Amino acid sequence: MGTNRRSFIKYASLAAAGNAAGLRPFGMLNSLAQTTSNYKALVCVFLFGGNDANNTLIQFDTAGYTNYSTVRGPLAIPQAQLLQLGLTPNFALNPNLPEIQSLYASKNVALVANVGTLLQPTTRAQYLAGSSLPTNLFSHSDQQLEWQNAAQSGATATGWAGRIADLISGQYNPGAQIPMITSVAGDTLFCNGAVSTPVSVSPGNLGGATCSEGTAECNAQQTTAQALLNFSSGVSLITEDNNITSNAYSYAKTLTAAVQSVSPLQTVFPANNSLASQLKQIAQIIQVRAALGVSRQIFFCSVGNFDTHAGQLTLQGALLASVSAAMNSFYQATQELGVQDNVTSFTMSDFSRTFQPNSNTGTDHAWGSHHIVMGGAVKGGNIYGKFPTLALAGPDDSGTNGRWVPTTATVQYASTLAQWFGVSVAQLPQVFPNIGAFSTNNLGFV
Repeated sequence: MGTNRRSFIKYASLAAAGNAAGLRPFGMLNSLAQTTSNYKALVCVFLFGGNDANNTLIQFDTAGYTNYSTVRGPLAIPQAQLLQLGLTPNFALNPNLPEIQSLYASKNVALVANVGTLLQPTTRAQYLAGSSLPTNLFSHSDQQLEWQNAAQSGATATGWAGRIADLISGQYNPGAQIPMITSVAGDTLFCNGAVSTPVSVSPGNLGGATCSEGTAECNAQQTTAQALLNFSSGVSLITEDNNITSNAYSYAKTLTAAVQSVSPLQTVFPANNSLASQLKQIAQIIQVRAALGVSRQIFFCSVGNFDTHAGQLTLQGALLASVSAAMNSFYQATQELGVQDNVTSFTMSDFSRTFQPNSNTGTDHAWGSHHIVMGGAVKGGNIYGKFPTLALAGPDDSGTNGRWVPTTATVQYASTLAQWFGVSVAQLPQVFPNIGAFSTNNLGFV
């Protein structure tokens, strides 16, 4: 029975807890304007594995590029191939980010330099002296969790998006048919609150069919699902599990009906691109925001594997090309829907990579990284934060091979996004308990 239950939830494409949602008359709502004047959405694009920021944003002036090419050696991208961002400041992007370059030029993309997990402002000297530091730096699993929970260790059980939902869901989404947070990339700490839980959607599976294994198998799953919904054991844990199943089934019907009630998006998303499929699904859900009764939504999607210990130029280049094309199509979709000023997308990643390459034409785990923020409300065409001094064993290196000590904390990056979304300055400590350790809680990029 456990396997059948998991299958039901999988094919319903949802797994979420919360109050069961009832269907609204979507045919009627489809005739209403879909624009919600107060609507805002945050979209997290997680680059799993640790994207090499040193080959994402590159100094383009003669001295800066010469230093870069000398240290990077076989991983240095020829200067003629780089995509220049402008003369002031003199930086360029990886050649596989042409769409991001265009969005930067149109001031719909900002870049935030040298962001990483920190408990307090930290210098190289303080790091070497063993000052208060996040736990297990340079560890994939720990740093992924610490980016997602904006806390000092991966042991914190809630994500910062989940804590936002705990705090303001009742204020902004009092009659919502689904939770505030939707993941299109499976279960993730980022989405989990203390009392709120996300809805998890399998991309491309809201077109009506919630099962694809043939009539007999689907009928069997449906029968099992209905039996589970009607089963009451009297044991609290099992009963709660049944409630989760029931709510998942309701959310599946709600979302499927809503998406089917509107005309398909005209924006073309790249084929054979996993991130594009996820972002297309997010755009489809944003399209029916009025029918879902939401004025605030947070989404999580992801792409990997950026863990480029060998053969980095080819691997990272292909990944960045997919990210650039997918994010550009998503921005075009928000324009089609008239919500480009209401949707802000941003990247997160485990960490950056060492500036000095390893012996396999790859790089190893590092720390501070550069990130992309996209949207009509973004104060784009600028690089925010302090770009590190690219010197091995220099003032920003935590060691000797170019693991940059972050000059901007993840909690500051997240706090800036949260304030745009609707979290007040007074509420910030409830979402980010450590924000008081930093003199600035808003970086000004949105």
